[in-house]
Amino acid sequence: MNTITPEQLQRSVFTMIGKDWLLITAKKGNQVNTMTASWGGMGILWNKQVAFLFIRPQRYTKEFVDASDTLSLSFYDESYRKQLSYLGTVSGRDEDKIKKANLHITFDEDTPYFEEANTVLIGRKLFTQQLDKEGFLNHELRDSNYPNDDYHWVYVVEIEKVLTK
Repeated sequence: MNTITPEQLQRSVFTMIGKDWLLITAKKGNQVNTMTASWGGMGILWNKQVAFLFIRPQRYTKEFVDASDTLSLSFYDESYRKQLSYLGTVSGRDEDKIKKANLHITFDEDTPYFEEANTVLIGRKLFTQQLDKEGFLNHELRDSNYPNDDYHWVYVVEIEKVLTK
């Protein structure tokens, strides 16, 4: 993979996250876990190039993200839709879903990502906080997305490196 700066990334963030999905991947001890995500964003915060991630508290991958200083966000072309869909429907608690999805883990230093990705963001965690029920100004939005009060945790990660094919 080639290394580029975040400014050189030419793809639409709305397409990358909202349409193509992404995998959030992190390491805890000697284990790697991943999850699909379709909510998030990229921008500038605290004079840094960052990505914003949202993870529900019950997601197994949250344990891995919390245990690591870094994580990867990886993006795929449409030919990987079946694998991404599978990864989004099973838990790594129950099976080796990465192996079953036939994806291959590689590392940038100690941060895991997948060889099959066409774009990878390597990020370092800067901030995390759980969304708060009282913070929602639109109660309809809150109630439709959180009927079980399982509010996402927000992670802000500094984009340290962008890898592309």
